[in-house]
Amino acid sequence: QVQLEESGGDSVESGGSLRLSCTASGNIINFYCMAWFRQIPGKERERVAVSYRGGAGTSSADSSVKGRFTISQDNSKNILYLEMNSLKPEETAMYFCAARKLLGGCARRDDFTTWGQGTQVNVPA
Repeated sequence: QVQLEESGGDSVESGGSLRLSCTASGNIINFYCMAWFRQIPGKERERVAVSYRGGAGTSSADSSVKGRFTISQDNSKNILYLEMNSLKPEETAMYFCAARKLLGGCARRDDFTTWGQGTQVNVPA
């Protein structure tokens, strides 16, 4: 079972940037899709960006972060990245990476079988 570990979370001022990393213990190119989610306490975990087929397929940021967040992956290092720009206070959350090995949906929390422990991002108002 491949394990995922996020890093890069920090406190950053509103409008600032951060890059999150998700390091895998095995080959990420074997995953059908990988994604970044975030969760604010008391709210549902929501997907923010997804990458398909080891980065060779479609990768996209979801509408709430499109144009500001970019997902990418380095298959030689087995790392998934999330570049976040123009961060807003309401984006303060725990950020998680997730992976799915088999062909199927990649939209919902339940679609993913492998998760990291999360990394905290704080954007003070």
